[in-house]
Parts: sequence; C-alpha cells; structure tokens
Amino acid sequence: MDYFKKLLDLLKGEREEDRIQYQKLTQSTSIAERRVNGLAWYPIAIRGSELGRGDYLTVEVERTTHPDISHQLRSGMPAVLFSNHDPKTDRVEGTISFQNGNRLKLSLLTDELPDWSRDGKLGIEMLFDDKSYDEMQDALKLANTIAETGKNRLVNILTGQAPPTFHTELVTPTIPRLNDSQNRAVHKILTANELAIVHGPPGTGKTTTLVQAIKALIKQDHKQVLVVAPSNTAVDLLSEKLHEEGLNVLRIGNPSRVSERLTALTLDHKMSEHPQMREAKKLKKQAAEFKNMAHKYKRSFGKAERDQRKALFDEAHRIMKDVGNTEQYIIDDLISKAQVITATLVGSNQYMVRNLTFHTVVIDEAGQALEPACWIPILKAQKLVLAGDPFQLSPTIKSMEAAQQGLSVTLLEKCIALHPEAVNLLDEQYRMHEQIMGYSSRVFYGNLLRAHASVATHALFPGDSALLFIDTAGCGFDEKLEGTSSTNPEEAALLVKHLTQMVTELGARYTPANFPSIAIISPYKQQLAVLNEQLNHTPEIQPYRASMSLNTIDSFQGQERDIVYISMTRSNDRQEIGFLSEIRRMNVAMTRARKKLIVIGDSATLSSLPFYTDFITYAESLNAYQSAWEWA
Repeated sequence: MDYFKKLLDLLKGEREEDRIQYQKLTQSTSIAERRVNGLAWYPIAIRGSELGRGDYLTVEVERTTHPDISHQLRSGMPAVLFSNHDPKTDRVEGTISFQNGNRLKLSLLTDELPDWSRDGKLGIEMLFDDKSYDEMQDALKLANTIAETGKNRLVNILTGQAPPTFHTELVTPTIPRLNDSQNRAVHKILTANELAIVHGPPGTGKTTTLVQAIKALIKQDHKQVLVVAPSNTAVDLLSEKLHEEGLNVLRIGNPSRVSERLTALTLDHKMSEHPQMREAKKLKKQAAEFKNMAHKYKRSFGKAERDQRKALFDEAHRIMKDVGNTEQYIIDDLISKAQVITATLVGSNQYMVRNLTFHTVVIDEAGQALEPACWIPILKAQKLVLAGDPFQLSPTIKSMEAAQQGLSVTLLEKCIALHPEAVNLLDEQYRMHEQIMGYSSRVFYGNLLRAHASVATHALFPGDSALLFIDTAGCGFDEKLEGTSSTNPEEAALLVKHLTQMVTELGARYTPANFPSIAIISPYKQQLAVLNEQLNHTPEIQPYRASMSLNTIDSFQGQERDIVYISMTRSNDRQEIGFLSEIRRMNVAMTRARKKLIVIGDSATLSSLPFYTDFITYAESLNAYQSAWEWA
C-alpha cells in the first residue's frame, strides 16, 4: 500500500541522516569531546556483575568523574564497554538495561568479563541506535501487509480508507471532578469502537482527563489497557497518576525520574518482590559459583581438567535455564495481573510484551510522536485513543528532506483532518490569566478556549496587567552570531534590568517561601548562556535565584511558572528571524506563564511574520505594549 511504502522511504532517509550526524559526532572526536556531547561516560568503575537472561552478563558501572555533564545514555539503547588501552579492539557491545543518576547497568553480549577489563581506564559509549529504527521499520512492513488484506478496521480508518464508528446509545458516567469538555472527551473514548482523539491545548487538564478515561475503560471492559508516549518523562507522569488512582500499573522500561513511587511500578522491582524470586536468586548464586570454579582451570590443563571445566559450565547453563523459566513465570504472572501497562512507543515491543494484544491502546503526547513509532503499539490494538496537541512541539526530525516530504506530519494531525467526528477539544484551561491565553486561543484554537474562573484574572498584585511586550526596535540592539547560535547581549541586559526591578517590587509583597516562580526562556542556547552570566553578576537578584529557571522552549514543554520572560534575541535589518518562524514552538513558550508573560523583542525584525505583527497588535489592544526607550 502506497501509504506505508512512502513512510518506509521517509524512515530510511531519516535513519541515514541520523547515522551521518552520529558518525560526525563520534568519528573524528576525542573521548573527552564525546563525553561533552553526552555520548560517553569516561572514566567509569565496575561496581558489580550478575548473570542475566540467556546467560548474558550484566555489569553495573558508575561514572566516577564529570557527574554534572548531561548525557544521552538511556535504558534500552545499544552501548559499548571499552578500555582506553586499545579502544578499537578492547570493546564489547551490549544494551543499557538500567540508568539512574551516575549508575547504569549494561547487559553484555558475553557471559564473562574480558581480561582487558582489568587494564586501562574503562568507559561506556552510546552506539548508533539501529534497534529503534528496526522496530519502526518492522512495524510499518507488518502494517503494510495487514493493510493490503483490507480486513483490519483500525488500520483502514487510520489510513483514511474508512470512517470510525461509535456506540452512540451507550450511557456513560459523568465524572464530577471533570468539566463539561473533559466529560465529553471521556464519553467519546468510551463510545468509540476504533478511534477517539483528545485535543488538549495548554493547561486544559489533558492528563487528568486521560487518567479518568483509562479508569472508566477498565471498569467498562475489565480488560488491560496499554498506555504509551514518545518520551520516558511523559510515560512516567501517566504511570504515577494512574497509580495514584489505585490502578495496578506495570511500567515496562526504565523511568527517567527515578522516584521511589515510580521505581515500585517497574517490572524489575515487582519481580524482586515476587515470592518466587528468592528461589531464582539462590539458583543464580549457585550458577555463578559453578562458573567461578570452572574459570579457575587456566590455560595449561589436560583432558581431565577440560572435562571437569566443561561439566561445571554445563551445570551452570542448566541452572540458568531453570532460572530463566522461573523468571518467565514471574513475568507472565505480573503481566496478567496488571490493569495498565505503560511504556514508550518503541519500548512497547520489548520481549516481555512483544506478543501481547490489547483491546485499547492510548498514545499520549501524540503531537510529538513520529508516526512510524506509533505503529509499533497500534498493531497490538483494536481501538486507539490519541491524545495531544498538534499546535505544540512537533517530533524531532534529523533529515530536513524527510521532514519536508511529510515525516514531520504526525498521525495525530492526519487523523484530526481525516476524522473530525472522532475529535474532542478540551476548551477550559486552568493555568493562565485570560490575557495570556487570548492570543494563543485566537491563532491556534479558533477562539474556543476559556479561562477557568480560578485563573481568568489572577494577577501578581491587584490591577497588574498579565501581558507585556517590550519593543527594542530602534535601540540598536543588534544580534551577534556565536557559533551556530544567536545572542543579543543588550537585549539580555534589558531583560535582567526589568527582572531586577520586578523582583524588588515582588520582594516587598512576598516572602522567599511563597515567592513567585520565574522562567527565563530563549529559543537560542547561547543567549541563555549570556543571560545566565549577567544574572550571576546582579547582586539584587541573588536572593531570588532559587525561584528562577533558565532554559530553551523545548525543555519547558508541559511545565508552567508564575512569571515567564521570553528573550526573542533576533534583531537585524534583513528581517531574518530564523527558527522564530516555528510558531508552534512559540505557542509553547507563550503558554507557560500563569500570571505574567513578558516578551522582549525587536518589532522591526519580528514583523516579517504576520504571527508577530498580530501579537504586537494584540498587546497594544490590551495596553500591554511598551517601547524599550520609554521603559528604560
């Protein structure tokens, strides 16, 4: 079917571009540079090892220096253990099976540690993640085979061959803690036979709605639900909320935030608590002892010793087979008892759930999900619930060409366009003052959003306006190019000056304990470095630093703060705005603030895009426009 053939082509292009970028990062760089790029831990110390599934050895390692460098090593990723003595040959590959803080476990494709692991400094390096691409490719190929039979109703609907159907006469419960549009969404999910879509703009309680809907689904069907999302962070949030509602949740894969509560939901933890696990542990210990005995027979030995060594190894293998059977029994037992299984999109095909099917699969944050990855869980489902917002951050795509040819269009966007009857918009938001919400509602949500009474007029202090645009046009604050990122030191200085005045005013009204939270956002990483430097050198700000966070827009998706500053940074006479033209990303930035949003930028540069011209007009209509001249 052309639909899937095209997706397979696009995925191939994306994989190639991703591999090229990965090779650029790794091939010509030193281990220190790869460490800075977040691709490696070096040096590391081995803290322990144990035999895992299929006789493979799992080593636990700890990074012993540079603990504060952020990194990309995640559970499920392929990685290599190497020695700097001879990194080309002294290396053994494996898969990261656990990662938390400065420790990780690597399941190696060998049953004993190589001799070289005792010489030289050791490190762990991420390998190119072919496995995720293989999973996506396999899912698309299988989906294609299914589509060509024309017999799978859900696949036909998702590819636009048929309309979704609803069990309209079904009476569903009204949930008191939900508002009207949230209850309508739950009703849509419960009455859908194949597809329901929850469109959740910022602050509208999408997670709350989903959790109640999943709870109602389980009550209605008494069947297990698979709940997935593109990122570990999104999966963690849902797992925790579903657990708080009293559901039996099983988290497949590793949480990125390892809190006690979340760890308790993981398969590893539940296995360790299982009554049958004691027996398996005892057997494992026995197998390890036999192996150690076998290893004592070194190179020069005769036939008798060789036979003895083989017998010990055989016995260890036999015991490990028993361990494997016991563990499989425990896994099957835990899976059968779970009401909800949660995982990332790619993680939903791990060995322990690979062959399971579900009546309903829920994909959250579907606006950030790459379509090929969505097909992995979809093929396990009869009914699909998509939740997200196509007007916030889209998936990260490495290949410009694949993005332009359609890989950047998500399944959520396609389904909203194809099947409007399956969509329910959540229209009441609980985060922002109505002035902050107003522009976003007009541009992205057809003016349908309402601010709940509890937030509609909440301000920092009585009579304070919730929005401010400070215009630097004509100030001569020209942007500078730093590497590939833009900076604007004078705009940064203006922001810090405004912030200083703001915290001084707030300091008279709030105690440090209940001081408003503040986010300083810029689309440009280097501008954040400039801002950080200036903040550190402003004495008046230091008492309030604990209430402030600085980051790029992407890092704030899903978060909120009382006050948000956005430094637009771009200012030039060519009206070049670079990726400020990605208005979905700006929608995220502008909807993080609860009580006050302050945007600082150059109207002359920004006005090359109607989105900004109209925003400035909107600010003027609220008397929320100020020239930097008059302010300074």
